[in-house]
Amino acid sequence: MNPSNPPPGPSTPQIEELVNKHYNATIQELRKPHDHLMIVRVKPDAEVPSFSGGQYTTLGLGSWESRVDGGPLAELPKPKLIRRAYSISCPMLDAQGNLLANDQIDYLEFYITLVLRPDSDDPPLTPRLFSLKEGDRLHLGKKPVGTYTLKPIQSDDNVIFAGTGTGEAPHNSMSVELLKRGHTGKIVSMTCVRYKGDLGYLDQQDQLQKQFSNYRYAAFTTREPENIDQNHPQYVGKQYLQDIIHPEKFQEQFGWTPNPEQTHVFLCGNPSMIGLPEKDEQGTLVFPQPKGMVELLSEQGYQLTTAKNPGNIHFEKYW
Repeated sequence: MNPSNPPPGPSTPQIEELVNKHYNATIQELRKPHDHLMIVRVKPDAEVPSFSGGQYTTLGLGSWESRVDGGPLAELPKPKLIRRAYSISCPMLDAQGNLLANDQIDYLEFYITLVLRPDSDDPPLTPRLFSLKEGDRLHLGKKPVGTYTLKPIQSDDNVIFAGTGTGEAPHNSMSVELLKRGHTGKIVSMTCVRYKGDLGYLDQQDQLQKQFSNYRYAAFTTREPENIDQNHPQYVGKQYLQDIIHPEKFQEQFGWTPNPEQTHVFLCGNPSMIGLPEKDEQGTLVFPQPKGMVELLSEQGYQLTTAKNPGNIHFEKYW
């Protein structure tokens, strides 16, 4: 393609028509812990839809929108709305440090990582989302959906949330939902990220731990100096959730040992962390290697939830 003669894109009237047709929400607030991580609050034009902690909806922008990296846009036959599903997160606490339930806010909050994939016939959304600023318009799905919720949880059950990166998002709203309704069982939310700077909700999590004796939060990293430099005075090696879920490690970290008869585990994030089994040619379930959380938990007596059989291992296919 000759840069001085780019293919004609949609005209301004076309764009205005598409924006009016598809965009139904506004960026109310936007915070970037760093250039590749965003916490964004989206206010719909209509009433904020009700949702249960753990559910998701879609965000969307036109293929004509600019990318944060200034990369070239895809040469599509016609402009299209790019939509992707995102779990709904939660602010967790208000300005006074009180629990902020899902039905007390007039926006939906999302926790998003920038993925700088080149434009193609299937253009990426996040490079466009990261070019937005407060007051900008976008598409928001009308109805949150999903079955990754707290529906099977009883008030005295112990609950473990395990997420990687922005897979922590649904666990934030689920944790607040449990605490708000006076959950009496133990709650652990643990997450694994590359760097401490990738923890967008650390302040809120610390405050929750101080307020609720049955709530514990822990974050583990893989690329900090203490993870990779054996000469570091606090060297711990790379820390993965698969290591922490072993009973003795979990006891050391959180002060109690989970009992499969009274504990539910929720998994969201990297598929390698979750480790779902797949059927081979003979129809036998085969777990991936190295072992993921599902296999490790199954060895401890937990049961994977399926469409036909409820269990106490729940998962969200995050990508």
